[in-house]
Amino acid sequence: MSDNHSDKHQAGSQSESSASVDQEKRKFLIATSAVGALGCAAAAVPFIVSMTPSERAKAAGAPVEVDISKIAPGEMMTTEWRGKPVWIINRTDEMTAELTKHNDKLSDPNSDVTSQQPSYCKNPSRAIKPNLAVIVGICTHLGCSPSAKLQPKGDMGDSWTGGFSCPCHGSKFDLAGRVLKGSPAPINLVVPPYKYLADNTLLIGVDMEEKA
Repeated sequence: MSDNHSDKHQAGSQSESSASVDQEKRKFLIATSAVGALGCAAAAVPFIVSMTPSERAKAAGAPVEVDISKIAPGEMMTTEWRGKPVWIINRTDEMTAELTKHNDKLSDPNSDVTSQQPSYCKNPSRAIKPNLAVIVGICTHLGCSPSAKLQPKGDMGDSWTGGFSCPCHGSKFDLAGRVLKGSPAPINLVVPPYKYLADNTLLIGVDMEEKA
């Protein structure tokens, strides 16, 4: 009788022990699953963030508003649009008049390569207003940034009527960004889309026919 009771007691103890072990395993598995899930979530966060455009990236292609009121005649300023320098040149009447006098020196005097400027800038000044040029300051040869040589003659020689000279490989452009014959650059400098918001305010990156 006592042996039978002892066997039942031992079996009960083993059952309780097994239940305890099962309970501990269950807790361990739940905890491990939770940690694993958190790890996966943590790993996913950097990927999701990297797929979200930064404010800087979104702004890179945004139109740029520019106050041009302080550019004196014969001078220029540089702004940035889509990570590129954009020149805004306030040409004097003499500079503007010169643009029609040296077509024989230019590779594309009439801006026939239409990809280089908006349709409303396909004119001798390559601009909406003849005196104000808006040009992307990147050479169309290998992407250097030309130097401004706005004044005639000087260190550019007696035949120089003003424009831009690329220090990398010697490409030369007139004051409308048109490439001179003999330059390594194959086409004119780019005129970006732009419009006037007011007499002294430009919006670069939006065509004059479009709404901002």
